[in-house]
Amino acid sequence: MATCSISSAADDEINDPGAAPYGNFINYYTFNPPENRLSLIPSTLLRDLTSVHSDAQQSTLILDVGCNSGELSVAFYNHVVQEPDERKVHLLGFDLDPVLIQRAQQNNPLPGNISFLPLDVTKDTRQLQDHLDRYGCSRFHLTLCLAVTMWVHLNHGDGGLLQLLSRLASISQHLLLEAQPWKCYRSAARRLRKLGRSDFDHFKSLRIRGDVAEQVREHLEGHCGMELVQSFGSTTWDRKLLLFKRRRDCGRRNKRHLRGEGERGEVEWFR
Repeated sequence: MATCSISSAADDEINDPGAAPYGNFINYYTFNPPENRLSLIPSTLLRDLTSVHSDAQQSTLILDVGCNSGELSVAFYNHVVQEPDERKVHLLGFDLDPVLIQRAQQNNPLPGNISFLPLDVTKDTRQLQDHLDRYGCSRFHLTLCLAVTMWVHLNHGDGGLLQLLSRLASISQHLLLEAQPWKCYRSAARRLRKLGRSDFDHFKSLRIRGDVAEQVREHLEGHCGMELVQSFGSTTWDRKLLLFKRRRDCGRRNKRHLRGEGERGEVEWFR
Protein backbone atom coordinates (compact mmCIF):
# COMPACT_ATOMS: atom_id res chain seq x y z
CA MET A 1 0.00 0.00 0.00
CA ALA A 2 1.26 3.44 -0.89
CA THR A 3 2.18 5.66 1.99
CA CYS A 4 3.24 9.23 2.34
CA SER A 5 5.50 8.69 5.30
CA ILE A 6 9.09 8.83 4.17
CA SER A 7 10.65 5.41 3.71
CA SER A 8 13.75 4.03 5.42
CA ALA A 9 15.92 5.61 2.75
CA ALA A 10 14.45 8.97 3.61
CA ASP A 11 14.82 8.34 7.33
CA ASP A 12 18.54 8.81 6.80
CA GLU A 13 17.73 12.23 5.40
CA ILE A 14 16.13 13.50 8.54
CA ASN A 15 19.38 13.10 10.43
CA ASP A 16 20.27 16.31 8.65
CA PRO A 17 19.69 19.35 10.91
CA GLY A 18 16.14 20.61 10.71
CA ALA A 19 14.68 17.44 9.18
CA ALA A 20 14.48 19.33 5.88
CA PRO A 21 11.54 21.47 7.09
CA TYR A 22 11.15 22.98 3.61
CA GLY A 23 11.27 19.63 1.82
CA ASN A 24 14.85 20.22 0.71
CA PHE A 25 16.06 16.67 1.33
CA ILE A 26 19.66 16.27 0.19
CA ASN A 27 19.11 12.88 -1.50
CA TYR A 28 15.42 13.13 -2.35
CA TYR A 29 15.59 11.30 -5.66
CA THR A 30 17.19 8.22 -4.12
CA PHE A 31 13.88 7.39 -2.45
CA ASN A 32 11.48 9.04 -4.91
CA PRO A 33 13.16 8.59 -8.31
CA PRO A 34 11.93 10.55 -11.35
CA GLU A 35 10.39 7.43 -12.87
CA ASN A 36 7.71 7.42 -10.16
CA ARG A 37 6.17 10.43 -11.92
CA LEU A 38 7.39 10.00 -15.48
CA SER A 39 5.82 6.56 -15.79
CA LEU A 40 2.42 8.29 -15.57
CA ILE A 41 3.17 11.17 -17.95
CA PRO A 42 2.96 10.57 -21.73
CA SER A 43 6.12 11.40 -23.62
CA THR A 44 3.99 13.39 -26.07
CA LEU A 45 2.75 15.78 -23.38
CA LEU A 46 4.76 18.82 -24.40
CA ARG A 47 4.08 18.31 -28.10
CA ASP A 48 0.36 17.96 -27.39
CA LEU A 49 0.26 21.12 -25.27
CA THR A 50 2.23 23.29 -27.68
CA SER A 51 0.77 22.05 -30.96
CA VAL A 52 -1.63 25.01 -31.05
CA HIS A 53 1.19 27.56 -31.34
CA SER A 54 1.44 28.91 -34.86
CA ASP A 55 4.95 30.34 -34.55
CA ALA A 56 7.31 27.39 -34.92
CA GLN A 57 10.25 29.63 -34.07
CA GLN A 58 8.94 30.59 -30.65
CA SER A 59 10.77 29.14 -27.68
CA THR A 60 8.86 26.75 -25.45
CA LEU A 61 9.42 27.43 -21.75
CA ILE A 62 9.06 24.93 -18.90
CA LEU A 63 9.31 25.87 -15.22
CA ASP A 64 10.12 23.37 -12.45
CA VAL A 65 9.12 24.73 -9.03
CA GLY A 66 11.14 23.36 -6.11
CA CYS A 67 13.43 21.34 -8.37
CA ASN A 68 15.70 20.09 -5.55
CA SER A 69 18.97 18.87 -7.11
CA GLY A 70 17.57 18.78 -10.64
CA GLU A 71 17.39 15.07 -11.44
CA LEU A 72 13.67 15.19 -12.21
CA SER A 73 14.09 18.39 -14.23
CA VAL A 74 16.61 16.71 -16.53
CA ALA A 75 14.66 13.45 -16.73
CA PHE A 76 11.42 15.29 -17.50
CA TYR A 77 13.09 17.32 -20.24
CA ASN A 78 14.48 14.18 -21.87
CA HIS A 79 11.11 12.47 -21.49
CA VAL A 80 8.96 15.08 -23.22
CA VAL A 81 11.26 16.81 -25.71
CA GLN A 82 10.85 15.06 -29.04
CA GLU A 83 13.68 14.91 -31.54
CA PRO A 84 13.94 16.52 -33.96
CA ASP A 85 12.10 19.36 -32.26
CA GLU A 86 10.99 22.31 -34.36
CA ARG A 87 11.22 24.83 -31.58
CA LYS A 88 13.79 25.43 -28.91
CA VAL A 89 12.72 24.12 -25.52
CA HIS A 90 14.12 25.70 -22.35
CA LEU A 91 13.55 24.43 -18.83
CA LEU A 92 14.19 26.61 -15.78
CA GLY A 93 14.34 24.92 -12.40
CA PHE A 94 14.54 26.70 -9.08
CA ASP A 95 14.74 25.81 -5.40
CA LEU A 96 15.19 27.82 -2.22
CA ASP A 97 18.21 25.70 -1.19
CA PRO A 98 21.37 27.11 -2.82
CA VAL A 99 23.36 23.95 -2.05
CA LEU A 100 20.89 21.81 -4.00
CA ILE A 101 20.91 24.31 -6.86
CA GLN A 102 24.70 24.27 -6.95
CA ARG A 103 24.58 20.49 -7.29
CA ALA A 104 21.98 20.78 -10.05
CA GLN A 105 24.15 23.26 -11.93
CA GLN A 106 27.26 21.12 -11.61
CA ASN A 107 25.51 17.97 -12.84
CA ASN A 108 23.49 19.63 -15.60
CA PRO A 109 24.07 17.70 -18.85
CA LEU A 110 22.17 20.22 -21.02
CA PRO A 111 23.26 23.72 -19.96
CA GLY A 112 22.10 25.13 -23.30
CA ASN A 113 18.52 24.03 -22.66
CA ILE A 114 18.23 23.63 -18.88
CA SER A 115 19.17 26.19 -16.25
CA PHE A 116 18.85 26.38 -12.48
CA LEU A 117 18.72 29.24 -10.03
CA PRO A 118 18.24 29.65 -6.27
CA LEU A 119 14.90 31.32 -5.58
CA ASP A 120 12.26 31.37 -2.84
CA VAL A 121 8.87 31.47 -4.57
CA THR A 122 7.25 32.99 -1.47
CA LYS A 123 9.49 36.07 -1.72
CA ASP A 124 10.74 38.11 -4.67
CA THR A 125 10.04 36.24 -7.91
CA ARG A 126 11.04 38.93 -10.37
CA GLN A 127 13.66 36.60 -11.82
CA LEU A 128 10.88 34.46 -13.25
CA GLN A 129 9.38 37.43 -15.04
CA ASP A 130 12.84 38.39 -16.28
CA HIS A 131 13.22 34.89 -17.71
CA LEU A 132 9.91 35.20 -19.56
CA ASP A 133 10.89 38.61 -20.90
CA ARG A 134 14.21 37.23 -22.12
CA TYR A 135 12.41 34.82 -24.44
CA GLY A 136 9.58 37.16 -25.35
CA CYS A 137 6.93 35.02 -23.65
CA SER A 138 4.10 36.16 -21.42
CA ARG A 139 3.81 32.82 -19.61
CA PHE A 140 5.55 29.50 -19.20
CA HIS A 141 3.99 26.95 -21.51
CA LEU A 142 4.17 24.33 -18.76
CA THR A 143 4.89 24.67 -15.04
CA LEU A 144 5.68 21.69 -12.82
CA CYS A 145 4.76 21.97 -9.16
CA LEU A 146 5.39 18.50 -7.77
CA ALA A 147 5.27 17.81 -4.02
CA VAL A 148 5.85 21.47 -3.16
CA THR A 149 2.47 22.71 -1.93
CA MET A 150 2.65 21.05 1.50
CA TRP A 151 5.95 22.67 2.41
CA VAL A 152 4.73 26.14 1.47
CA HIS A 153 1.47 25.47 3.30
CA LEU A 154 3.18 24.30 6.51
CA ASN A 155 5.66 27.16 6.57
CA HIS A 156 3.45 30.01 5.33
CA GLY A 157 -0.09 29.00 6.23
CA ASP A 158 -3.27 28.98 4.18
CA GLY A 159 -2.52 32.41 2.73
CA GLY A 160 0.91 31.24 1.60
CA LEU A 161 -0.56 28.24 -0.20
CA LEU A 162 -3.20 30.34 -1.98
CA GLN A 163 -0.57 32.89 -2.90
CA LEU A 164 1.64 30.19 -4.40
CA LEU A 165 -1.20 28.80 -6.51
CA SER A 166 -2.25 32.25 -7.70
CA ARG A 167 1.28 33.25 -8.58
CA LEU A 168 1.92 30.11 -10.59
CA ALA A 169 -1.41 30.38 -12.36
CA SER A 170 -0.64 33.96 -13.37
CA ILE A 171 2.49 32.94 -15.30
CA SER A 172 1.49 29.49 -16.60
CA GLN A 173 -0.41 28.35 -19.65
CA HIS A 174 -0.48 24.83 -18.19
CA LEU A 175 0.22 23.70 -14.64
CA LEU A 176 1.08 20.10 -13.71
CA LEU A 177 0.42 19.80 -9.99
CA GLU A 178 1.09 17.13 -7.38
CA ALA A 179 -0.30 18.15 -3.99
CA GLN A 180 0.56 16.08 -0.93
CA PRO A 181 -2.49 14.64 0.89
CA TRP A 182 -3.24 15.56 4.50
CA LYS A 183 -1.67 12.38 5.88
CA CYS A 184 1.67 13.67 4.62
CA TYR A 185 1.27 16.81 6.72
CA ARG A 186 0.83 14.70 9.84
CA SER A 187 3.88 12.60 8.97
CA ALA A 188 6.04 15.67 8.39
CA ALA A 189 4.99 17.18 11.73
CA ARG A 190 5.59 13.87 13.51
CA ARG A 191 9.13 13.56 12.09
CA LEU A 192 9.92 17.05 13.29
CA ARG A 193 8.70 16.30 16.79
CA LYS A 194 10.70 13.05 16.92
CA LEU A 195 13.82 15.14 16.50
CA GLY A 196 12.79 17.32 19.42
CA ARG A 197 12.08 20.34 17.25
CA SER A 198 9.14 22.70 17.41
CA ASP A 199 6.09 21.98 15.29
CA PHE A 200 5.56 23.83 12.02
CA ASP A 201 4.34 27.32 12.88
CA HIS A 202 1.06 26.96 11.00
CA PHE A 203 0.29 23.25 11.32
CA LYS A 204 -2.39 23.49 14.01
CA SER A 205 -4.03 26.62 12.60
CA LEU A 206 -4.46 25.46 9.00
CA ARG A 207 -8.05 25.60 7.80
CA ILE A 208 -7.28 24.02 4.45
CA ARG A 209 -7.00 20.35 5.33
CA GLY A 210 -8.63 17.02 4.52
CA ASP A 211 -8.77 16.61 0.74
CA VAL A 212 -6.10 19.20 -0.02
CA ALA A 213 -5.93 18.38 -3.74
CA GLU A 214 -9.63 19.07 -4.12
CA GLN A 215 -9.35 22.42 -2.36
CA VAL A 216 -6.37 23.30 -4.51
CA ARG A 217 -8.45 22.52 -7.59
CA GLU A 218 -11.30 24.69 -6.29
CA HIS A 219 -8.97 27.65 -5.81
CA LEU A 220 -7.33 27.31 -9.22
CA GLU A 221 -10.67 26.99 -11.00
CA GLY A 222 -12.63 29.46 -8.90
CA HIS A 223 -10.08 32.24 -8.48
CA CYS A 224 -7.19 31.76 -10.90
CA GLY A 225 -8.78 31.30 -14.31
CA MET A 226 -7.64 27.71 -14.72
CA GLU A 227 -9.46 24.45 -15.33
CA LEU A 228 -8.60 20.83 -14.68
CA VAL A 229 -8.19 19.05 -18.00
CA GLN A 230 -6.64 15.72 -17.09
CA SER A 231 -5.54 13.47 -14.25
CA PHE A 232 -2.62 11.19 -14.99
CA GLY A 233 -3.48 8.95 -12.06
CA SER A 234 -1.66 8.56 -8.76
CA THR A 235 1.99 7.93 -8.01
CA THR A 236 3.24 5.03 -5.92
CA TRP A 237 2.95 7.43 -2.97
CA ASP A 238 -0.77 7.86 -3.67
CA ARG A 239 -0.52 11.42 -4.95
CA LYS A 240 -2.53 12.60 -7.95
CA LEU A 241 -0.86 14.22 -10.93
CA LEU A 242 -3.30 16.87 -12.14
CA LEU A 243 -2.96 18.95 -15.31
CA PHE A 244 -4.60 22.39 -15.40
CA LYS A 245 -4.77 24.81 -18.29
CA ARG A 246 -5.54 28.47 -18.57
CA ARG A 247 -9.10 29.34 -19.55
CA ARG A 248 -9.57 31.69 -22.48
CA ASP A 249 -12.19 33.78 -20.68
CA CYS A 250 -10.06 34.78 -17.70
CA GLY A 251 -8.50 37.96 -19.10
CA ARG A 252 -10.65 40.34 -17.05
CA ARG A 253 -10.00 38.46 -13.82
CA ASN A 254 -6.25 38.40 -14.45
CA LYS A 255 -6.19 42.14 -15.09
CA ARG A 256 -7.92 42.62 -11.74
CA HIS A 257 -5.34 40.36 -10.08
CA LEU A 258 -2.45 42.20 -11.68
CA ARG A 259 -3.74 45.37 -10.05
CA GLY A 260 -3.23 43.58 -6.73
CA GLU A 261 -6.85 42.66 -5.99
CA GLY A 262 -6.21 39.08 -4.88
CA GLU A 263 -8.17 36.56 -2.87
CA ARG A 264 -9.06 38.32 0.41
CA GLY A 265 -6.17 40.69 -0.26
CA GLU A 266 -3.63 37.93 0.32
CA VAL A 267 -2.09 37.69 -3.13
CA GLU A 268 0.96 39.63 -4.24
CA TRP A 269 1.81 39.66 -7.91
CA PHE A 270 4.95 39.68 -10.03
CA ARG A 271 4.50 43.20 -11.36
